[in-house]
Amino acid sequence: MAELENCKECGKLYVRVTSPYCPNCLKKQDEMFETVYRFIRKQENRMSTVPQVHEATGVAIDWIYQWIREGRLQTTLFQNLGYPCKSCGRLIQTGSLCDHCLKDLERDMERAHIESKKAPNLKGKTYHT
Repeated sequence: MAELENCKECGKLYVRVTSPYCPNCLKKQDEMFETVYRFIRKQENRMSTVPQVHEATGVAIDWIYQWIREGRLQTTLFQNLGYPCKSCGRLIQTGSLCDHCLKDLERDMERAHIESKKAPNLKGKTYHT
């Protein structure tokens, strides 16, 4: 159902159907995407990194990261494109965490699980002071 909402980009009031952006901002975003896509589609630019694409097109790095996360810019075709890991900042092409941070998280969770099993079982015991 359509609702009145402020645009996430410009703050203008509009009727939201699906996107958190007003039609004008969506149009600008599409134009920026086309600029980036036209640049990296050229044979000589296919190995460009995100900072190089930003420098050549003038499109904000955050938008480029967002399009990679959304899958609009496919990293299988443009292998040097990526976005930062949410934990350490290393460039990744899928997910939210790099392999290293993911392994650290899994190890920490396993350690916490083992420690919780070692903790004395206090269930059902009542202590009065």
